Amino acid sequence: MTFSLVARCDKTGMFGVAIASSSPAVAARCSYTRAQVGAVASQNITDPTLGPRMLDLMGRGLSANEAIEDITNSGQFMEYRQVLAIDTSGNTAIHSGPNSLGIWTHAVGDNVLSAGNLLANDGVPQAIVDGFQSASGHIGDRLIAAMRAGLAQGGEAGPIHSAGMQICDTVAWPVADLRCDWSEDCPIENIATAWEIYKPQLDAYVQRAIDPRKAPSYGVPGDE
Repeated sequence: MTFSLVARCDKTGMFGVAIASSSPAVAARCSYTRAQVGAVASQNITDPTLGPRMLDLMGRGLSANEAIEDITNSGQFMEYRQVLAIDTSGNTAIHSGPNSLGIWTHAVGDNVLSAGNLLANDGVPQAIVDGFQSASGHIGDRLIAAMRAGLAQGGEAGPIHSAGMQICDTVAWPVADLRCDWSEDCPIENIATAWEIYKPQLDAYVQRAIDPRKAPSYGVPGDE
C-alpha cells in the first residue's frame, strides 16, 4: 500500500521523508523528521506512535539500527509493521514484519533508504534509491526525483491517491511539510507542484518565525 524513502543531505545535514500510498492522508500518519536527530517512515498497517518513539530514541544517542532493534523488541504487533530510519551519521535501518502486505522489500544507498509494501514489483525501492542518488540540488528536489523514479518503476500495485514530503533543517519544526491527502490525479506530481511554489519561500518562512522584523515583504496589501 505504500512506498517511501528516508534520506539525509550530506552537505546540509537536512533530513527528509517522502511517501505515497493508495490510502488517504498517508503522510499524516507515516512521516516523521526531527532536526539534528533523523528521519523515520512508519508504514504498513501503521502505528503512528512508532515514528516519534524512534526519533526520541535516536535523540538520546541511539543509532538508527539500535533504535530499530529497541522498537522491534518493545513495540506491539511488529509483525505487521514496516519502519525505516536514518540517523545523523547517515546510518540506516529497517524493520519489515513478515505480515507486510504483498510484495515488500527495501533498498539502501548512501544517506538514503527506501522500502515499500504491496509493490508492483521488487525493483521499486532500488529505483527510488537510484533516483535520489542520481539527482542533485536541494534535498526536496532529490526526494521528488526519487519518488518519480519509484512511480516510473511501477510504484504500488494499484493506483496511488496520497503523498507527502517532510523536510527538517536546524529549527525545531519541519521547514517543509507538503501533503496531498487525496487525489484522483497523481499525488506525487501535486506535491512536486507545491514544492516548486514553496521552495523559493522556504527560507523566508523560517526567518518570519525567528525574527519577523528581518523577514522579507509579505507581498500583501498594506505591507511595506
